[in-house]
Amino acid sequence: MVLSRDAADDSSLPLIWGSAEGFGELTSSYRRELLVHCYRMLGSIDDAEDAVQEAFVRAWRGRSTFQRAISVRAWLYRIATNVCLDAIARRTRAPGQTESLSVGPIPDDVLGDVSAEPEARYDAHESIALAFLTALQLLPPRQRAVLILRDVLAWRATEVAELLELSVPAVNSALHRARTTIARNYESPHLASRARPTAGSTGLRAVLERYVRAWETADVATLVALLREDAVVAMPPGVLLRGTGEIAAFLAGSVFADGTQIRLRPVGANRAPGFAIYSGPAHGAAFRAYAVMMLEVDGSRIARLDVFEDQRLIARFGLPAELPG
Repeated sequence: MVLSRDAADDSSLPLIWGSAEGFGELTSSYRRELLVHCYRMLGSIDDAEDAVQEAFVRAWRGRSTFQRAISVRAWLYRIATNVCLDAIARRTRAPGQTESLSVGPIPDDVLGDVSAEPEARYDAHESIALAFLTALQLLPPRQRAVLILRDVLAWRATEVAELLELSVPAVNSALHRARTTIARNYESPHLASRARPTAGSTGLRAVLERYVRAWETADVATLVALLREDAVVAMPPGVLLRGTGEIAAFLAGSVFADGTQIRLRPVGANRAPGFAIYSGPAHGAAFRAYAVMMLEVDGSRIARLDVFEDQRLIARFGLPAELPG
């Protein structure tokens, strides 16, 4: 069973379970994959880090509940998933409040080597793509957990049922409803005829070089020419532009208004190309960082831009807050 694969040598557990140092040594190897799991559930690297920390606290306090019938990995996933479900419940606890559907980027160095099981419906790249994660946030929390465990991590229905304390029919029903919602709101590149360029490919580099030059010369016409006709620009929490017409008007009327100049610096997040955006007045003394922009590239055209105005992201990527003019 998957629940027992990747298990530690359970014979050692009685010797280390009572030691905080031994417990940390045993569980630390799962921290990164649990962080990615919580990120998929919550859509925020900050919330995911908090969730993983809480999960390890709960695991330490509840270590006596560990059952040898499952692996340490499965036990930690159960705890982390419940922490995420609790966190989502807290988001919606206030009267009239709904869960935020915005998703933030996760730096590639935090992701590490995200692998995927051969049986998984979504591969390692797709399962951390912003478009897929945004669609995930449309799912009710338990459906979200079921789809991630079944279609991303490739756990069996019986294993998911045990983890979530559901019946197998309930898991299958939740998975069916989740897949239906995802299909309405997300187009998988595996189902589309368009080819996704590989990172570092000559074609992708050429597109990105033209893109940077267009931004830094305020060349709206070239920027628009690099976009698909149905391109989308999303700027959480409330701005969504669809199509090159809307995007061109926004660039000309807002971004480059009053002679504003832009500088871009590359960042890596969600295994996709991205840039930190710095802006400043014409002939200004310095350019100030104000956002991170992630791209979804479809062949030789850009299909989607996600822009996040969050100064904490600049620090996460180790970039300066200002560039010289």
